[in-house]
Amino acid sequence: MKSLASKISESEVEVMRVLWGAGEELPLADIRKTLEKTSKWETSTIKTLLRRLCDKGVVLAVKKEVYYYRPVVSESEYNEYSTQNLIDRLYSGSAKKLVASLLGSKKFNDSDIEELRGLFKVGDNDE
Repeated sequence: MKSLASKISESEVEVMRVLWGAGEELPLADIRKTLEKTSKWETSTIKTLLRRLCDKGVVLAVKKEVYYYRPVVSESEYNEYSTQNLIDRLYSGSAKKLVASLLGSKKFNDSDIEELRGLFKVGDNDE
């Protein structure tokens, strides 16, 4: 699925978010209604994005009374790909450098840091 996740463009992610959030197949009308809240896209733009996503194999269209769309790539698969891509591009593949950068930029408060400490202890046999 990583190769499929890599095919999703920035604008297509907005359509994918609607599909991921729904948790079920959606017709174009429902996708359009949700996107109206966050974008000024015309119906033709949304149709084009859905067609591209289908052509890439990222979304499946099922013909019923109208076409219903569902994602083939999950949000977690996309997020995993995007995170690894970010780490590869900005930190030469080093997750450690990413974390050091975030800690150094003071993006975390004390509570966040304590929570992260707990996450790093996952799998630690000393406890």
